Amino acid sequence: MKEALLYTHLESLKVHCQLCSHNCIIPDGKFGFCGVRQNIRGILYTHSYGKLVALNVDPVEKKPLYHFLPGSLAFSIASAGCNFRCGFCQNWQISQLDPSFPQPAEDFTAQQVVDLARENNCRSIAYTYTEPTVYFEFALETARLAKEAGLYNIFVSNGYLSSEAINLLKPYLDAANIDLKFFKDSSYQKICSGHLQPVLDSILRLREAGVWIEITTLVIPGENDSSDELSQIANFIAGISKDIPWHVSGFHADYKFDAYPDTPEHTLKLACDLGNAAGLYYVYPGNLGLWGQDTLCPACGKVLIKREGFNVSKFHIAKNKCTFCQADLAGIFDPA
Repeated sequence: MKEALLYTHLESLKVHCQLCSHNCIIPDGKFGFCGVRQNIRGILYTHSYGKLVALNVDPVEKKPLYHFLPGSLAFSIASAGCNFRCGFCQNWQISQLDPSFPQPAEDFTAQQVVDLARENNCRSIAYTYTEPTVYFEFALETARLAKEAGLYNIFVSNGYLSSEAINLLKPYLDAANIDLKFFKDSSYQKICSGHLQPVLDSILRLREAGVWIEITTLVIPGENDSSDELSQIANFIAGISKDIPWHVSGFHADYKFDAYPDTPEHTLKLACDLGNAAGLYYVYPGNLGLWGQDTLCPACGKVLIKREGFNVSKFHIAKNKCTFCQADLAGIFDPA
């Protein structure tokens, strides 16, 4: 165990955890909502520090990030746990802590993770698969060492981290893909045990901090696939910047949503059309392996990044400009 960051002491040995937007008040001996931060005699400890349940080398496009170092590799890590309870979670085996389904973890130091990333020719480290906020202390130390080693840092997150956490992280964080799951607070409450507004606030704060942002919405039949809700999401993103890529991903039945149908292709086409109607320059369908993966120049319409699965086969961007018409492109483009 390691003493946690971002908490304050209260009376009667209670503590106030300020890591995420749950703002848990934790009595002595108890855990916060995430299940990995425990109050022991008035000191908040994290049980997830350096205990990794997943390490992989991934194409950065798998995060998904399409405008951040395209064609490069990301060293992906995860610890067990999450501060949401999404019934549709597609990594539930490691994100949802369950004593009947324990996750064997291996101990790593932050320096070991950085060394492994470099040994595997990765340009970045991605804190992903589960919610990186719940292993924040380890992610923060790793990100600091990664930055010193010339590596980039990526958060793949539900966006429920606090403003205090963002302030600590922002000197080291280069990119984030944030899940914007719904545009109804009632859906966040019912399905995720969270709220909408903190997610919207995090997107704005990360953008203001200079972090490259892409947004993903998993389109779930009967839950968030209406034209109205998809339009609201698209318009929110466009209101921040029309340059923000929006990934609309197909749902596959899993975990507690195992009776739901998969997202049909026409629904993803609808989402793409609504994103385009909102003025977004880059809307990418995902998880169905279909059309729409290429990056087009919003000025001349030519294909600038040709993708085949998660691989980049053609690249026509130089110094963040279209090589055909010299229009500026939003993103961090540096072919590996």
